[in-house]
Amino acid sequence: MEGRAATTRDAGRLRVWLLGLLPLALIAVAVAIFAALGAPGLGERRGPPAEELVVERTVLRPGEIELTVRNDGPDAVRIAQVAVNDAYVNFRAEKREVGRLGVEKVSIDYPWVEGEAYEIFLLTSAGGTIEHEIPVAVETPSNDASFYGLMALLGTYVGIIPVVLGMLWLPFLRGLGKEGLRVLMALTIGLLVFLGIDATLEGLEIAGEGPQAFGGAGLVFLGAILSYLALAAVDARMRSRQQRAEAAGAGGAYLALLVAIGIGLHNLGEGLAIGAAYSVGALALGALLVIGFALHNTTEGLAIVAPVAARRPSVARLAGLGLIAGAPAIVGAWIGAAAFNTSVSAFLLGAGAGAIAQVIVQLAPFIRDHDGRYLHPGSAVGLVAGLAILYFTGLLVSV
Repeated sequence: MEGRAATTRDAGRLRVWLLGLLPLALIAVAVAIFAALGAPGLGERRGPPAEELVVERTVLRPGEIELTVRNDGPDAVRIAQVAVNDAYVNFRAEKREVGRLGVEKVSIDYPWVEGEAYEIFLLTSAGGTIEHEIPVAVETPSNDASFYGLMALLGTYVGIIPVVLGMLWLPFLRGLGKEGLRVLMALTIGLLVFLGIDATLEGLEIAGEGPQAFGGAGLVFLGAILSYLALAAVDARMRSRQQRAEAAGAGGAYLALLVAIGIGLHNLGEGLAIGAAYSVGALALGALLVIGFALHNTTEGLAIVAPVAARRPSVARLAGLGLIAGAPAIVGAWIGAAAFNTSVSAFLLGAGAGAIAQVIVQLAPFIRDHDGRYLHPGSAVGLVAGLAILYFTGLLVSV
């Protein structure tokens, strides 16, 4: 009897899903018929074609400039001529006509000089002009093992080391009273608010430079929403498996993990920017840059240990939190150096901002005073201090 009932339930569910898919199938058939008939009733589109090429990557080799272009418009684009600094030059491309969302590599024969600026014009068969600027010409490093080793070293400098050094504030934090911990948690929220705003603005800037057909700035917000919802779902699932008392007992370690995840996603975006800029020689990787990033990110370690200031976490747990927060900078540098993509980068930066927003929601109850107020003198001081710390240390970063 039970087996028969289960079979009946399964058949009923299948029937419901089929009924739900039926409208979608009918719509797909209608669209296919409409396309096969040549879109009757729409008529022919008049006017010049919409030609939109976006330069996604620039690679400079001795005597050669290679551009990776993507067709961001609705019509195919045919590249007829290429000019560098108002002079026509020879170029090579596998297929000069680039279809919608298609990608083509254009190799330009040109004896560029290191340190000089260049303007490149791609002239289309319809008379359109796509401009691209190289502010400072520098040979693009080859992506060999030593190059990825350098990216790992830079990611360690700006990600892992600063976070671990910032976690050394833990003994100092243990000496603070309850009021001091509230101020410290507010300072942590201030740090995270700044990081979230920074990730959002950087994502919007990158999205504006890349192809818009994939969503443009919308990818930043899509990444933020999906990341926020994913962390919220994980949080709800974890809390549903334990009692309130157990959750309170492990709350500090859990919040520290959430903070580390949020900061890790932010550092992933930071690594993407470093790797991409270095791969095209557009970033001055000097001592000032490394020191500036290190000082800027040291406060992230403070944000991680703040939730566990009243406890005595093991060295292994602290090391794990430091790796979760700092190691993504290495992964981001590798991705950015190997295959930087503006759309993917914008989405990942948005994901970092969404994760940080979810962490802020989790931290907010810990700054309430005895009267249940979120904003009181102590929390206001902490929030302002967190924003100010990252703002002023950010001024030390020279990009």
